[in-house]
Amino acid sequence: MKKCALLLLLFLLIPLHTNASEVKKETKELKAAIIIDDFGGGTGGVRDFLEGEIPITAAVMPFTENSKAHAEWAHKNGFEVMVHLPMEPKRGKRSWLGPKPITVDLTPVEVRQRVEEAIKSVPYAVGLNNHMGSRAVEDEEIVRAIVEVVKERKLFIIDSGTSPGSKFPKIAYELGVPLLKRDVFLDDISSSSYVRKQMVKLAKVTEIKGQGIAIGHVGVTGKVCSIGIFQSMEEFQRRNIKIVPVSNLFTEKLIEKQFVP
Repeated sequence: MKKCALLLLLFLLIPLHTNASEVKKETKELKAAIIIDDFGGGTGGVRDFLEGEIPITAAVMPFTENSKAHAEWAHKNGFEVMVHLPMEPKRGKRSWLGPKPITVDLTPVEVRQRVEEAIKSVPYAVGLNNHMGSRAVEDEEIVRAIVEVVKERKLFIIDSGTSPGSKFPKIAYELGVPLLKRDVFLDDISSSSYVRKQMVKLAKVTEIKGQGIAIGHVGVTGKVCSIGIFQSMEEFQRRNIKIVPVSNLFTEKLIEKQFVP
C-alpha cells in the first residue's frame, strides 16, 4: 500500500515539475525600441533626448547643418545612430524633404549615389529608416537600389511604415538584409498625453509580440514627445519591458553575422 502511495505521489509531482520548467523556458525578455526621427533638422527636444537616460535610437537627417554634430553627440553619449533617409511622399511639400531626397524621377544610379552620400554625412550610422516616402517606397526599382547599398554597407533597415505598399520588406528579404517595421507612431498628434497613450500601445504590442518599435520626433513635436516618453518609463518598468537600441531587436546570430566586422 505504501509503495502504491509513493508511486502516486511521484506521478502527481512529475507533471508539476515539468510544467514549471517549461514555463521558465518560455519566459522571454520583453524589449521595445524608440526611434526618434529628424535629428540634424529640428531642435525641439534634441537636448532632452541626447542628454537623457532613455536609450533611444537617433535617426539623423542627412545633408543638414547639424547632421554630423547630432550624430557625433548621440554616439558620444552612447546612443545608436541611423540615417533618416528623405524619400518622396504622395502628399506634402518638397521642402519638407530637405536636400538631396530620394525621388521617383531619379535613376537607380542616382539613387545609389545619394544613399552613399547620405550614409557618409551621418557618422556612426548602423542602420537606415525612411523619412516620409509614401510614393518612393512603392517603387521597386528605387527601393532595390537603396537596399543594395545598405547590404554593401552592412546596415539594417527599419521600414517607417508610411505606406502599406512598401517594397522594403520584399526586397530586403530577397537580398538578405535585416529589416524590421515600425509598430507605433508616438506623436502624430502634438500632445504629451497622446504620446503617453501611444507608449501604452507600444507596451501592449511588445507584450503580444515580444518586441515593439515606436517612432517619435524632435523638432516641432520634440518637447511634448520627450515629456510623454519620459513620463511613460514607470509604466514600462512595471510591465518589465526594457527599452533597447533598435539593433538589439534583431536575433543574436543575425547581429553577429551582419554587424560584427
